[in-house]
Amino acid sequence: MSTTTGTATDKTTAPGAVEAAEPLPALSPVPPRASETGGAAQAAARRAPSVPARVRRSARLLLAGATKSAAIVALLLLWETAPRLGLVDRTFLPPFSEVARAWWGLAADGQLADNARASLVRSFSGFGLAVAFAVPLGPLIGWYRPVADLLGPLLEVFRNTAALALLPVFVLLLGIGETSKISIVVYACTWPILLNTISAVRNVDPTLLKLARSMDLSAPRLFQKVILPASVPVMFTGIRLAGAVSILVLVAAEMIGAKAGLGYLINASQYNFAIPQMYAGIITISAIGVAFNQLLVTVERRLSSWRVPAAG
Repeated sequence: MSTTTGTATDKTTAPGAVEAAEPLPALSPVPPRASETGGAAQAAARRAPSVPARVRRSARLLLAGATKSAAIVALLLLWETAPRLGLVDRTFLPPFSEVARAWWGLAADGQLADNARASLVRSFSGFGLAVAFAVPLGPLIGWYRPVADLLGPLLEVFRNTAALALLPVFVLLLGIGETSKISIVVYACTWPILLNTISAVRNVDPTLLKLARSMDLSAPRLFQKVILPASVPVMFTGIRLAGAVSILVLVAAEMIGAKAGLGYLINASQYNFAIPQMYAGIITISAIGVAFNQLLVTVERRLSSWRVPAAG
């Protein structure tokens, strides 16, 4: 009895006293949602390999560049060492370092720029005129049978006539000025563009033509939307060939009759026995040809960007 009373007395609160607050239970951490953890993990996974991926990409580019330039570097090393070791007569094939010094000398006194400018104006003028003439004519011959029947025999005659064989004819008819040189470039560049364009139009995928006709496309729309885009890759093969031909034929023409140009520089250097300067002119022509080809490749990729790249 007394025990019970004591216990009850302990639990009784005195009047005016504040009852002590009981401690709140500890809050357990809320587990993150699966979507949040998944998103964070994916973001971390994307961020983590970014630096190594850039490193690997840079390494691949460096390796590809080294592989592509290995043969050129080996050729230049052979060119430098062979004359110095007496494997070839350095009078006729000086070391590459001497040719580089001669090239720098020609560039410093302005001869290289003047002659290169003259050649580029002639080459690009003839090349541009050939493109403007052959690109529209090629699809007409390749797609329209009456045009092919009319011009086919004439094309067969002239396509088998070398451009340089007609150089005396151009000089007799047009004189020894710029007109004859540009005309010979136009003639030489026309055939690669024209023949490749004709072949491209005639070999368009028949499935594409059937699909286009099933959509009731008119002949002009079919030509514009299907024939021309499908012909771009093969057409640009001819254009790139013409770009190389424009430089080669022009240099040969400048060697015969010109007062300026890279062909004139090479011929004059050989005549004056300035052999390093002669090789400097040859290297300049090669560099211009490579740069011109890369420019055309870039344009081709831009115009044919719709194509799906081949797997692998």
